[in-house]
Amino acid sequence: MTKTIQAEPAPALDHAPADHPRVKMGKVGVLLANLGTPDNYDYWSMRGYLSQFLSDRRVIDYAPWKWQPLLQLVILSKRPFTSGAAYKSIWNHDAGESPLLTITKDQTAKMKALMVERYGDKVIVDFCMRYGNPSTKSKVDRLVSQGCTKILFFPLYPQYAGATSATACDEFFRSLATISWQPQVRTVEPYCSHPLYIDALAQSVERAYGAMDVKPDVLVASYHGVPKRYLMQGDPYYCQCQKTSRLLQQRLGWDDTRSVTTFQSRFGPEEWLQPYTVDEVARLAKQGKKRIAVCAPAFSADCIETLEEINEEIRESFEHAGGESFTYIPCLNDDDAHMHALSTIVDENLSGWLG
Repeated sequence: MTKTIQAEPAPALDHAPADHPRVKMGKVGVLLANLGTPDNYDYWSMRGYLSQFLSDRRVIDYAPWKWQPLLQLVILSKRPFTSGAAYKSIWNHDAGESPLLTITKDQTAKMKALMVERYGDKVIVDFCMRYGNPSTKSKVDRLVSQGCTKILFFPLYPQYAGATSATACDEFFRSLATISWQPQVRTVEPYCSHPLYIDALAQSVERAYGAMDVKPDVLVASYHGVPKRYLMQGDPYYCQCQKTSRLLQQRLGWDDTRSVTTFQSRFGPEEWLQPYTVDEVARLAKQGKKRIAVCAPAFSADCIETLEEINEEIRESFEHAGGESFTYIPCLNDDDAHMHALSTIVDENLSGWLG
């Protein structure tokens, strides 16, 4: 049974005068971070979101004097319409928000419940987005105002990339720059090979396969792509994706013929990590692999890249090439095995911060 730690009263400031500002102290914050989401799928909401995202030098590292005119005058005159239509096709209309936001809220609620069970009210759990709302700064400020003198920042990216994990941490540290009394902070390292994460992935595949009368010929593990140049500059993302795929394959007890690793979401003219998912699924179909399943191990929650790109564009590529059965295996989202893995990782990173 997990030991519950009872909260202690917030310590008083020694020798504080009567008119000293009231200070809350003694809490630990856990801040989950995901990529981001537009507030809506209309043109101006999409333009603002895409401008923020595509202006990030970690994402697009071209010189601003060259990139910004192209982005603001050409790309953002058209792309908000096409991206908005894609978001509209997968939008959670009942909640008035993107699926990524809905799922992240669900993950946060489950993480809160697990932390209360283990630590009582000593730990405060919240979430933020790198782009869009709720912003990282707003949530850092909120945690500090709630008395968090320590904050664990958890980017929900299993594999490290400069364009995901690093930029999330950049924004987190920028958010600390304006705080008078900064909390102690820690960041969670990538968990691409954590046994519980691998096991949660394997369980999702086993459940999907178990529900099928005829099993797929190949499992395609599709990861978000980055320019190949980033790999050559030292970004470990490609290697960590391959490691996740290898460990998943081993956990499932499969040989090399039953799964492939691919990369999706290519943008711009330069070469990205290969093989490209959209091309690979067509190649598999032409080679006689008529039944495939696709999973997305780089995404902790379903989003536009999985619900629209994989389940619509990539599916279409496979079927157009002669494929007959395409199964998308959802992201781990707020699945219990996934939340057990994430909460265990939080526990490991809180070591020494809670008595």
